[in-house]
Amino acid sequence: MPIVIILSPELEALLRNKAAQQDRDVSLVASELLTSVLEWEVQESEAAIKGIQQGLDGFEAGQFRSFHEFAQEQRRKYNLTDDS
Repeated sequence: MPIVIILSPELEALLRNKAAQQDRDVSLVASELLTSVLEWEVQESEAAIKGIQQGLDGFEAGQFRSFHEFAQEQRRKYNLTDDS
């Protein structure tokens, strides 16, 4: 059963323009765009989970610093005053 997606007029125009520029069917272009976004989302989620796990592993291994140390580093890095 086909899925019907209602787009705003602006988004529909962008999609139709993209398809016209590529001289391709608008449905195929939409399908490829959705596929790309969904694949990207999965990759980003996996990367976020991996980063969180690395942080937790580092914390458990004693590799962490206090918020005060972090804040001082950020102040130096961005040339901020102590009252920032």
